[in-house]
Amino acid sequence: MVQTHVAVGENRYRESFGRYFEDFSVGDIYEHRPKRTITQNDNIWFTLLTMNTHPMHFDEEFAKHSEFGQCIVCSPFTVALLVGMSVTDVSQKAIANLGWKEIKLTHPVFAGDTLEAESEVLDKRESKSRPNAGIVTVRTRGMNQHGKVVCEFDRTMLIAKKGYDVEEKAGY
Repeated sequence: MVQTHVAVGENRYRESFGRYFEDFSVGDIYEHRPKRTITQNDNIWFTLLTMNTHPMHFDEEFAKHSEFGQCIVCSPFTVALLVGMSVTDVSQKAIANLGWKEIKLTHPVFAGDTLEAESEVLDKRESKSRPNAGIVTVRTRGMNQHGKVVCEFDRTMLIAKKGYDVEEKAGY
């Protein structure tokens, strides 16, 4: 997590998070912290919020008879959690998410699993239409407490250059 302190007055500082376009280097890997243990309540809430009616996510009796023998975490929750874990490192200064691709769910996630995430910078280029920003692509991987990769995806973002960030304009 990239955290800096910006002087906003005499003897007064404000924390700031994230990387500007200039701070990314292809090949760098950022380990995101903190890790996160998923609860069955997290899983049920996300399932209800998104109107997912598959009983594998909230019906223990149904899930007992599946190949997993228990409820599995709703896969869009896993993706959303990993994106959230990566924000302070890779997209805190983003103007926009441009897309996700190659989302792979490689191992089931269960309530009680603790996930950690990391992102590798795959590509970086100047924006052709916005001189105040650049385009960065990262591959984010999530691993459970046993080191097993449970999910990975590529995400492309439009990232502000230094001096062009909404955070600064909004007084954050």
